[in-house]
Amino acid sequence: MRKRALALALWLALAVAGQTVQAELPNVALPEPNKDTLDYGLKATRIAKGWYVIAGANDDFSPANGCNIINTGFYVDDTGVWVINTGTSRLYGEQQKALIGRVAKGKPIVQVIALNLHPDYFLGNQAYEQATLAATRVTLAGMRAEANMYEDNLYRLCGDWMKATQAVLPSQTLQPSALKALGNRPVQALELKGHTDSDLVLFDPETRVLWAGGLVFYQRIATTPHAKIKPWIESLKTLKALKPKVVVPSHGPVSWGTEAIDQTLDYLTWLDQRLTDAARMGADLNDVMRQGVPERFKGFAAYPAEFYRNVTHLYPAYEQAELGGFK
Repeated sequence: MRKRALALALWLALAVAGQTVQAELPNVALPEPNKDTLDYGLKATRIAKGWYVIAGANDDFSPANGCNIINTGFYVDDTGVWVINTGTSRLYGEQQKALIGRVAKGKPIVQVIALNLHPDYFLGNQAYEQATLAATRVTLAGMRAEANMYEDNLYRLCGDWMKATQAVLPSQTLQPSALKALGNRPVQALELKGHTDSDLVLFDPETRVLWAGGLVFYQRIATTPHAKIKPWIESLKTLKALKPKVVVPSHGPVSWGTEAIDQTLDYLTWLDQRLTDAARMGADLNDVMRQGVPERFKGFAAYPAEFYRNVTHLYPAYEQAELGGFK
């Protein structure tokens, strides 16, 4: 009793002093892929009431990890299950659905939500009834335009993990303003932009769990094939204002508070300034890549390859903007 009383007194003293008392995140289980059996080794971790994350590797696409680098997840209550993203392949979707069935004890799948147009958000859709599949109007248009290219590229990168994978597009056009709840759970659905032209995020005001999608990367270099950095920075400020307790990024570990948002904001702000300065100095693309990143980013997953892709994707527009200033 004495130890408990002392612990309570310490907690109260910290609270009175205005210091933050943080709960600990659960130990999120990581996948254990087996390339020989094409088993992704998916595991579900409960992160809040009704919310589960299925973690991916914090890495770049490779056959060794099954090209499973995305955090997917689901919400379950007495009325059914809502799935968030379906992974990179038919096999992933099937194994994800089986795992969800075990955790949710066979409750029906109500809806399957793709947070953006990138392939690891929806190429597992084959495992689900098409009538349950949902995405925003802009995301759906992007999927239609790029699905065949995604399939070809991932077959080359991932090999047998992609067996019999074909894109199945959502039949539901999701209106974020109309998505007020998942079953009995009130949620806020926000359609932002920056990582893509339609970045859907889901926020649970009660548990303060934020599914941040591709807007947030944690301990990993951000991907930028469809990115517009300045709108992305503004979207991150919007997410930060929600004051989440738990952030599930699509790539990188689940994190507490706004740490992952802050880290992504730091990287993108630096990248925007770096590319702006390089264009003003007339540096060529190879010079920008050779200079690399500040020390604080060098330990991030997918560095340097993803940084090189960032520069390749983004720098030409900065050069063009600088040249336009002389007209």
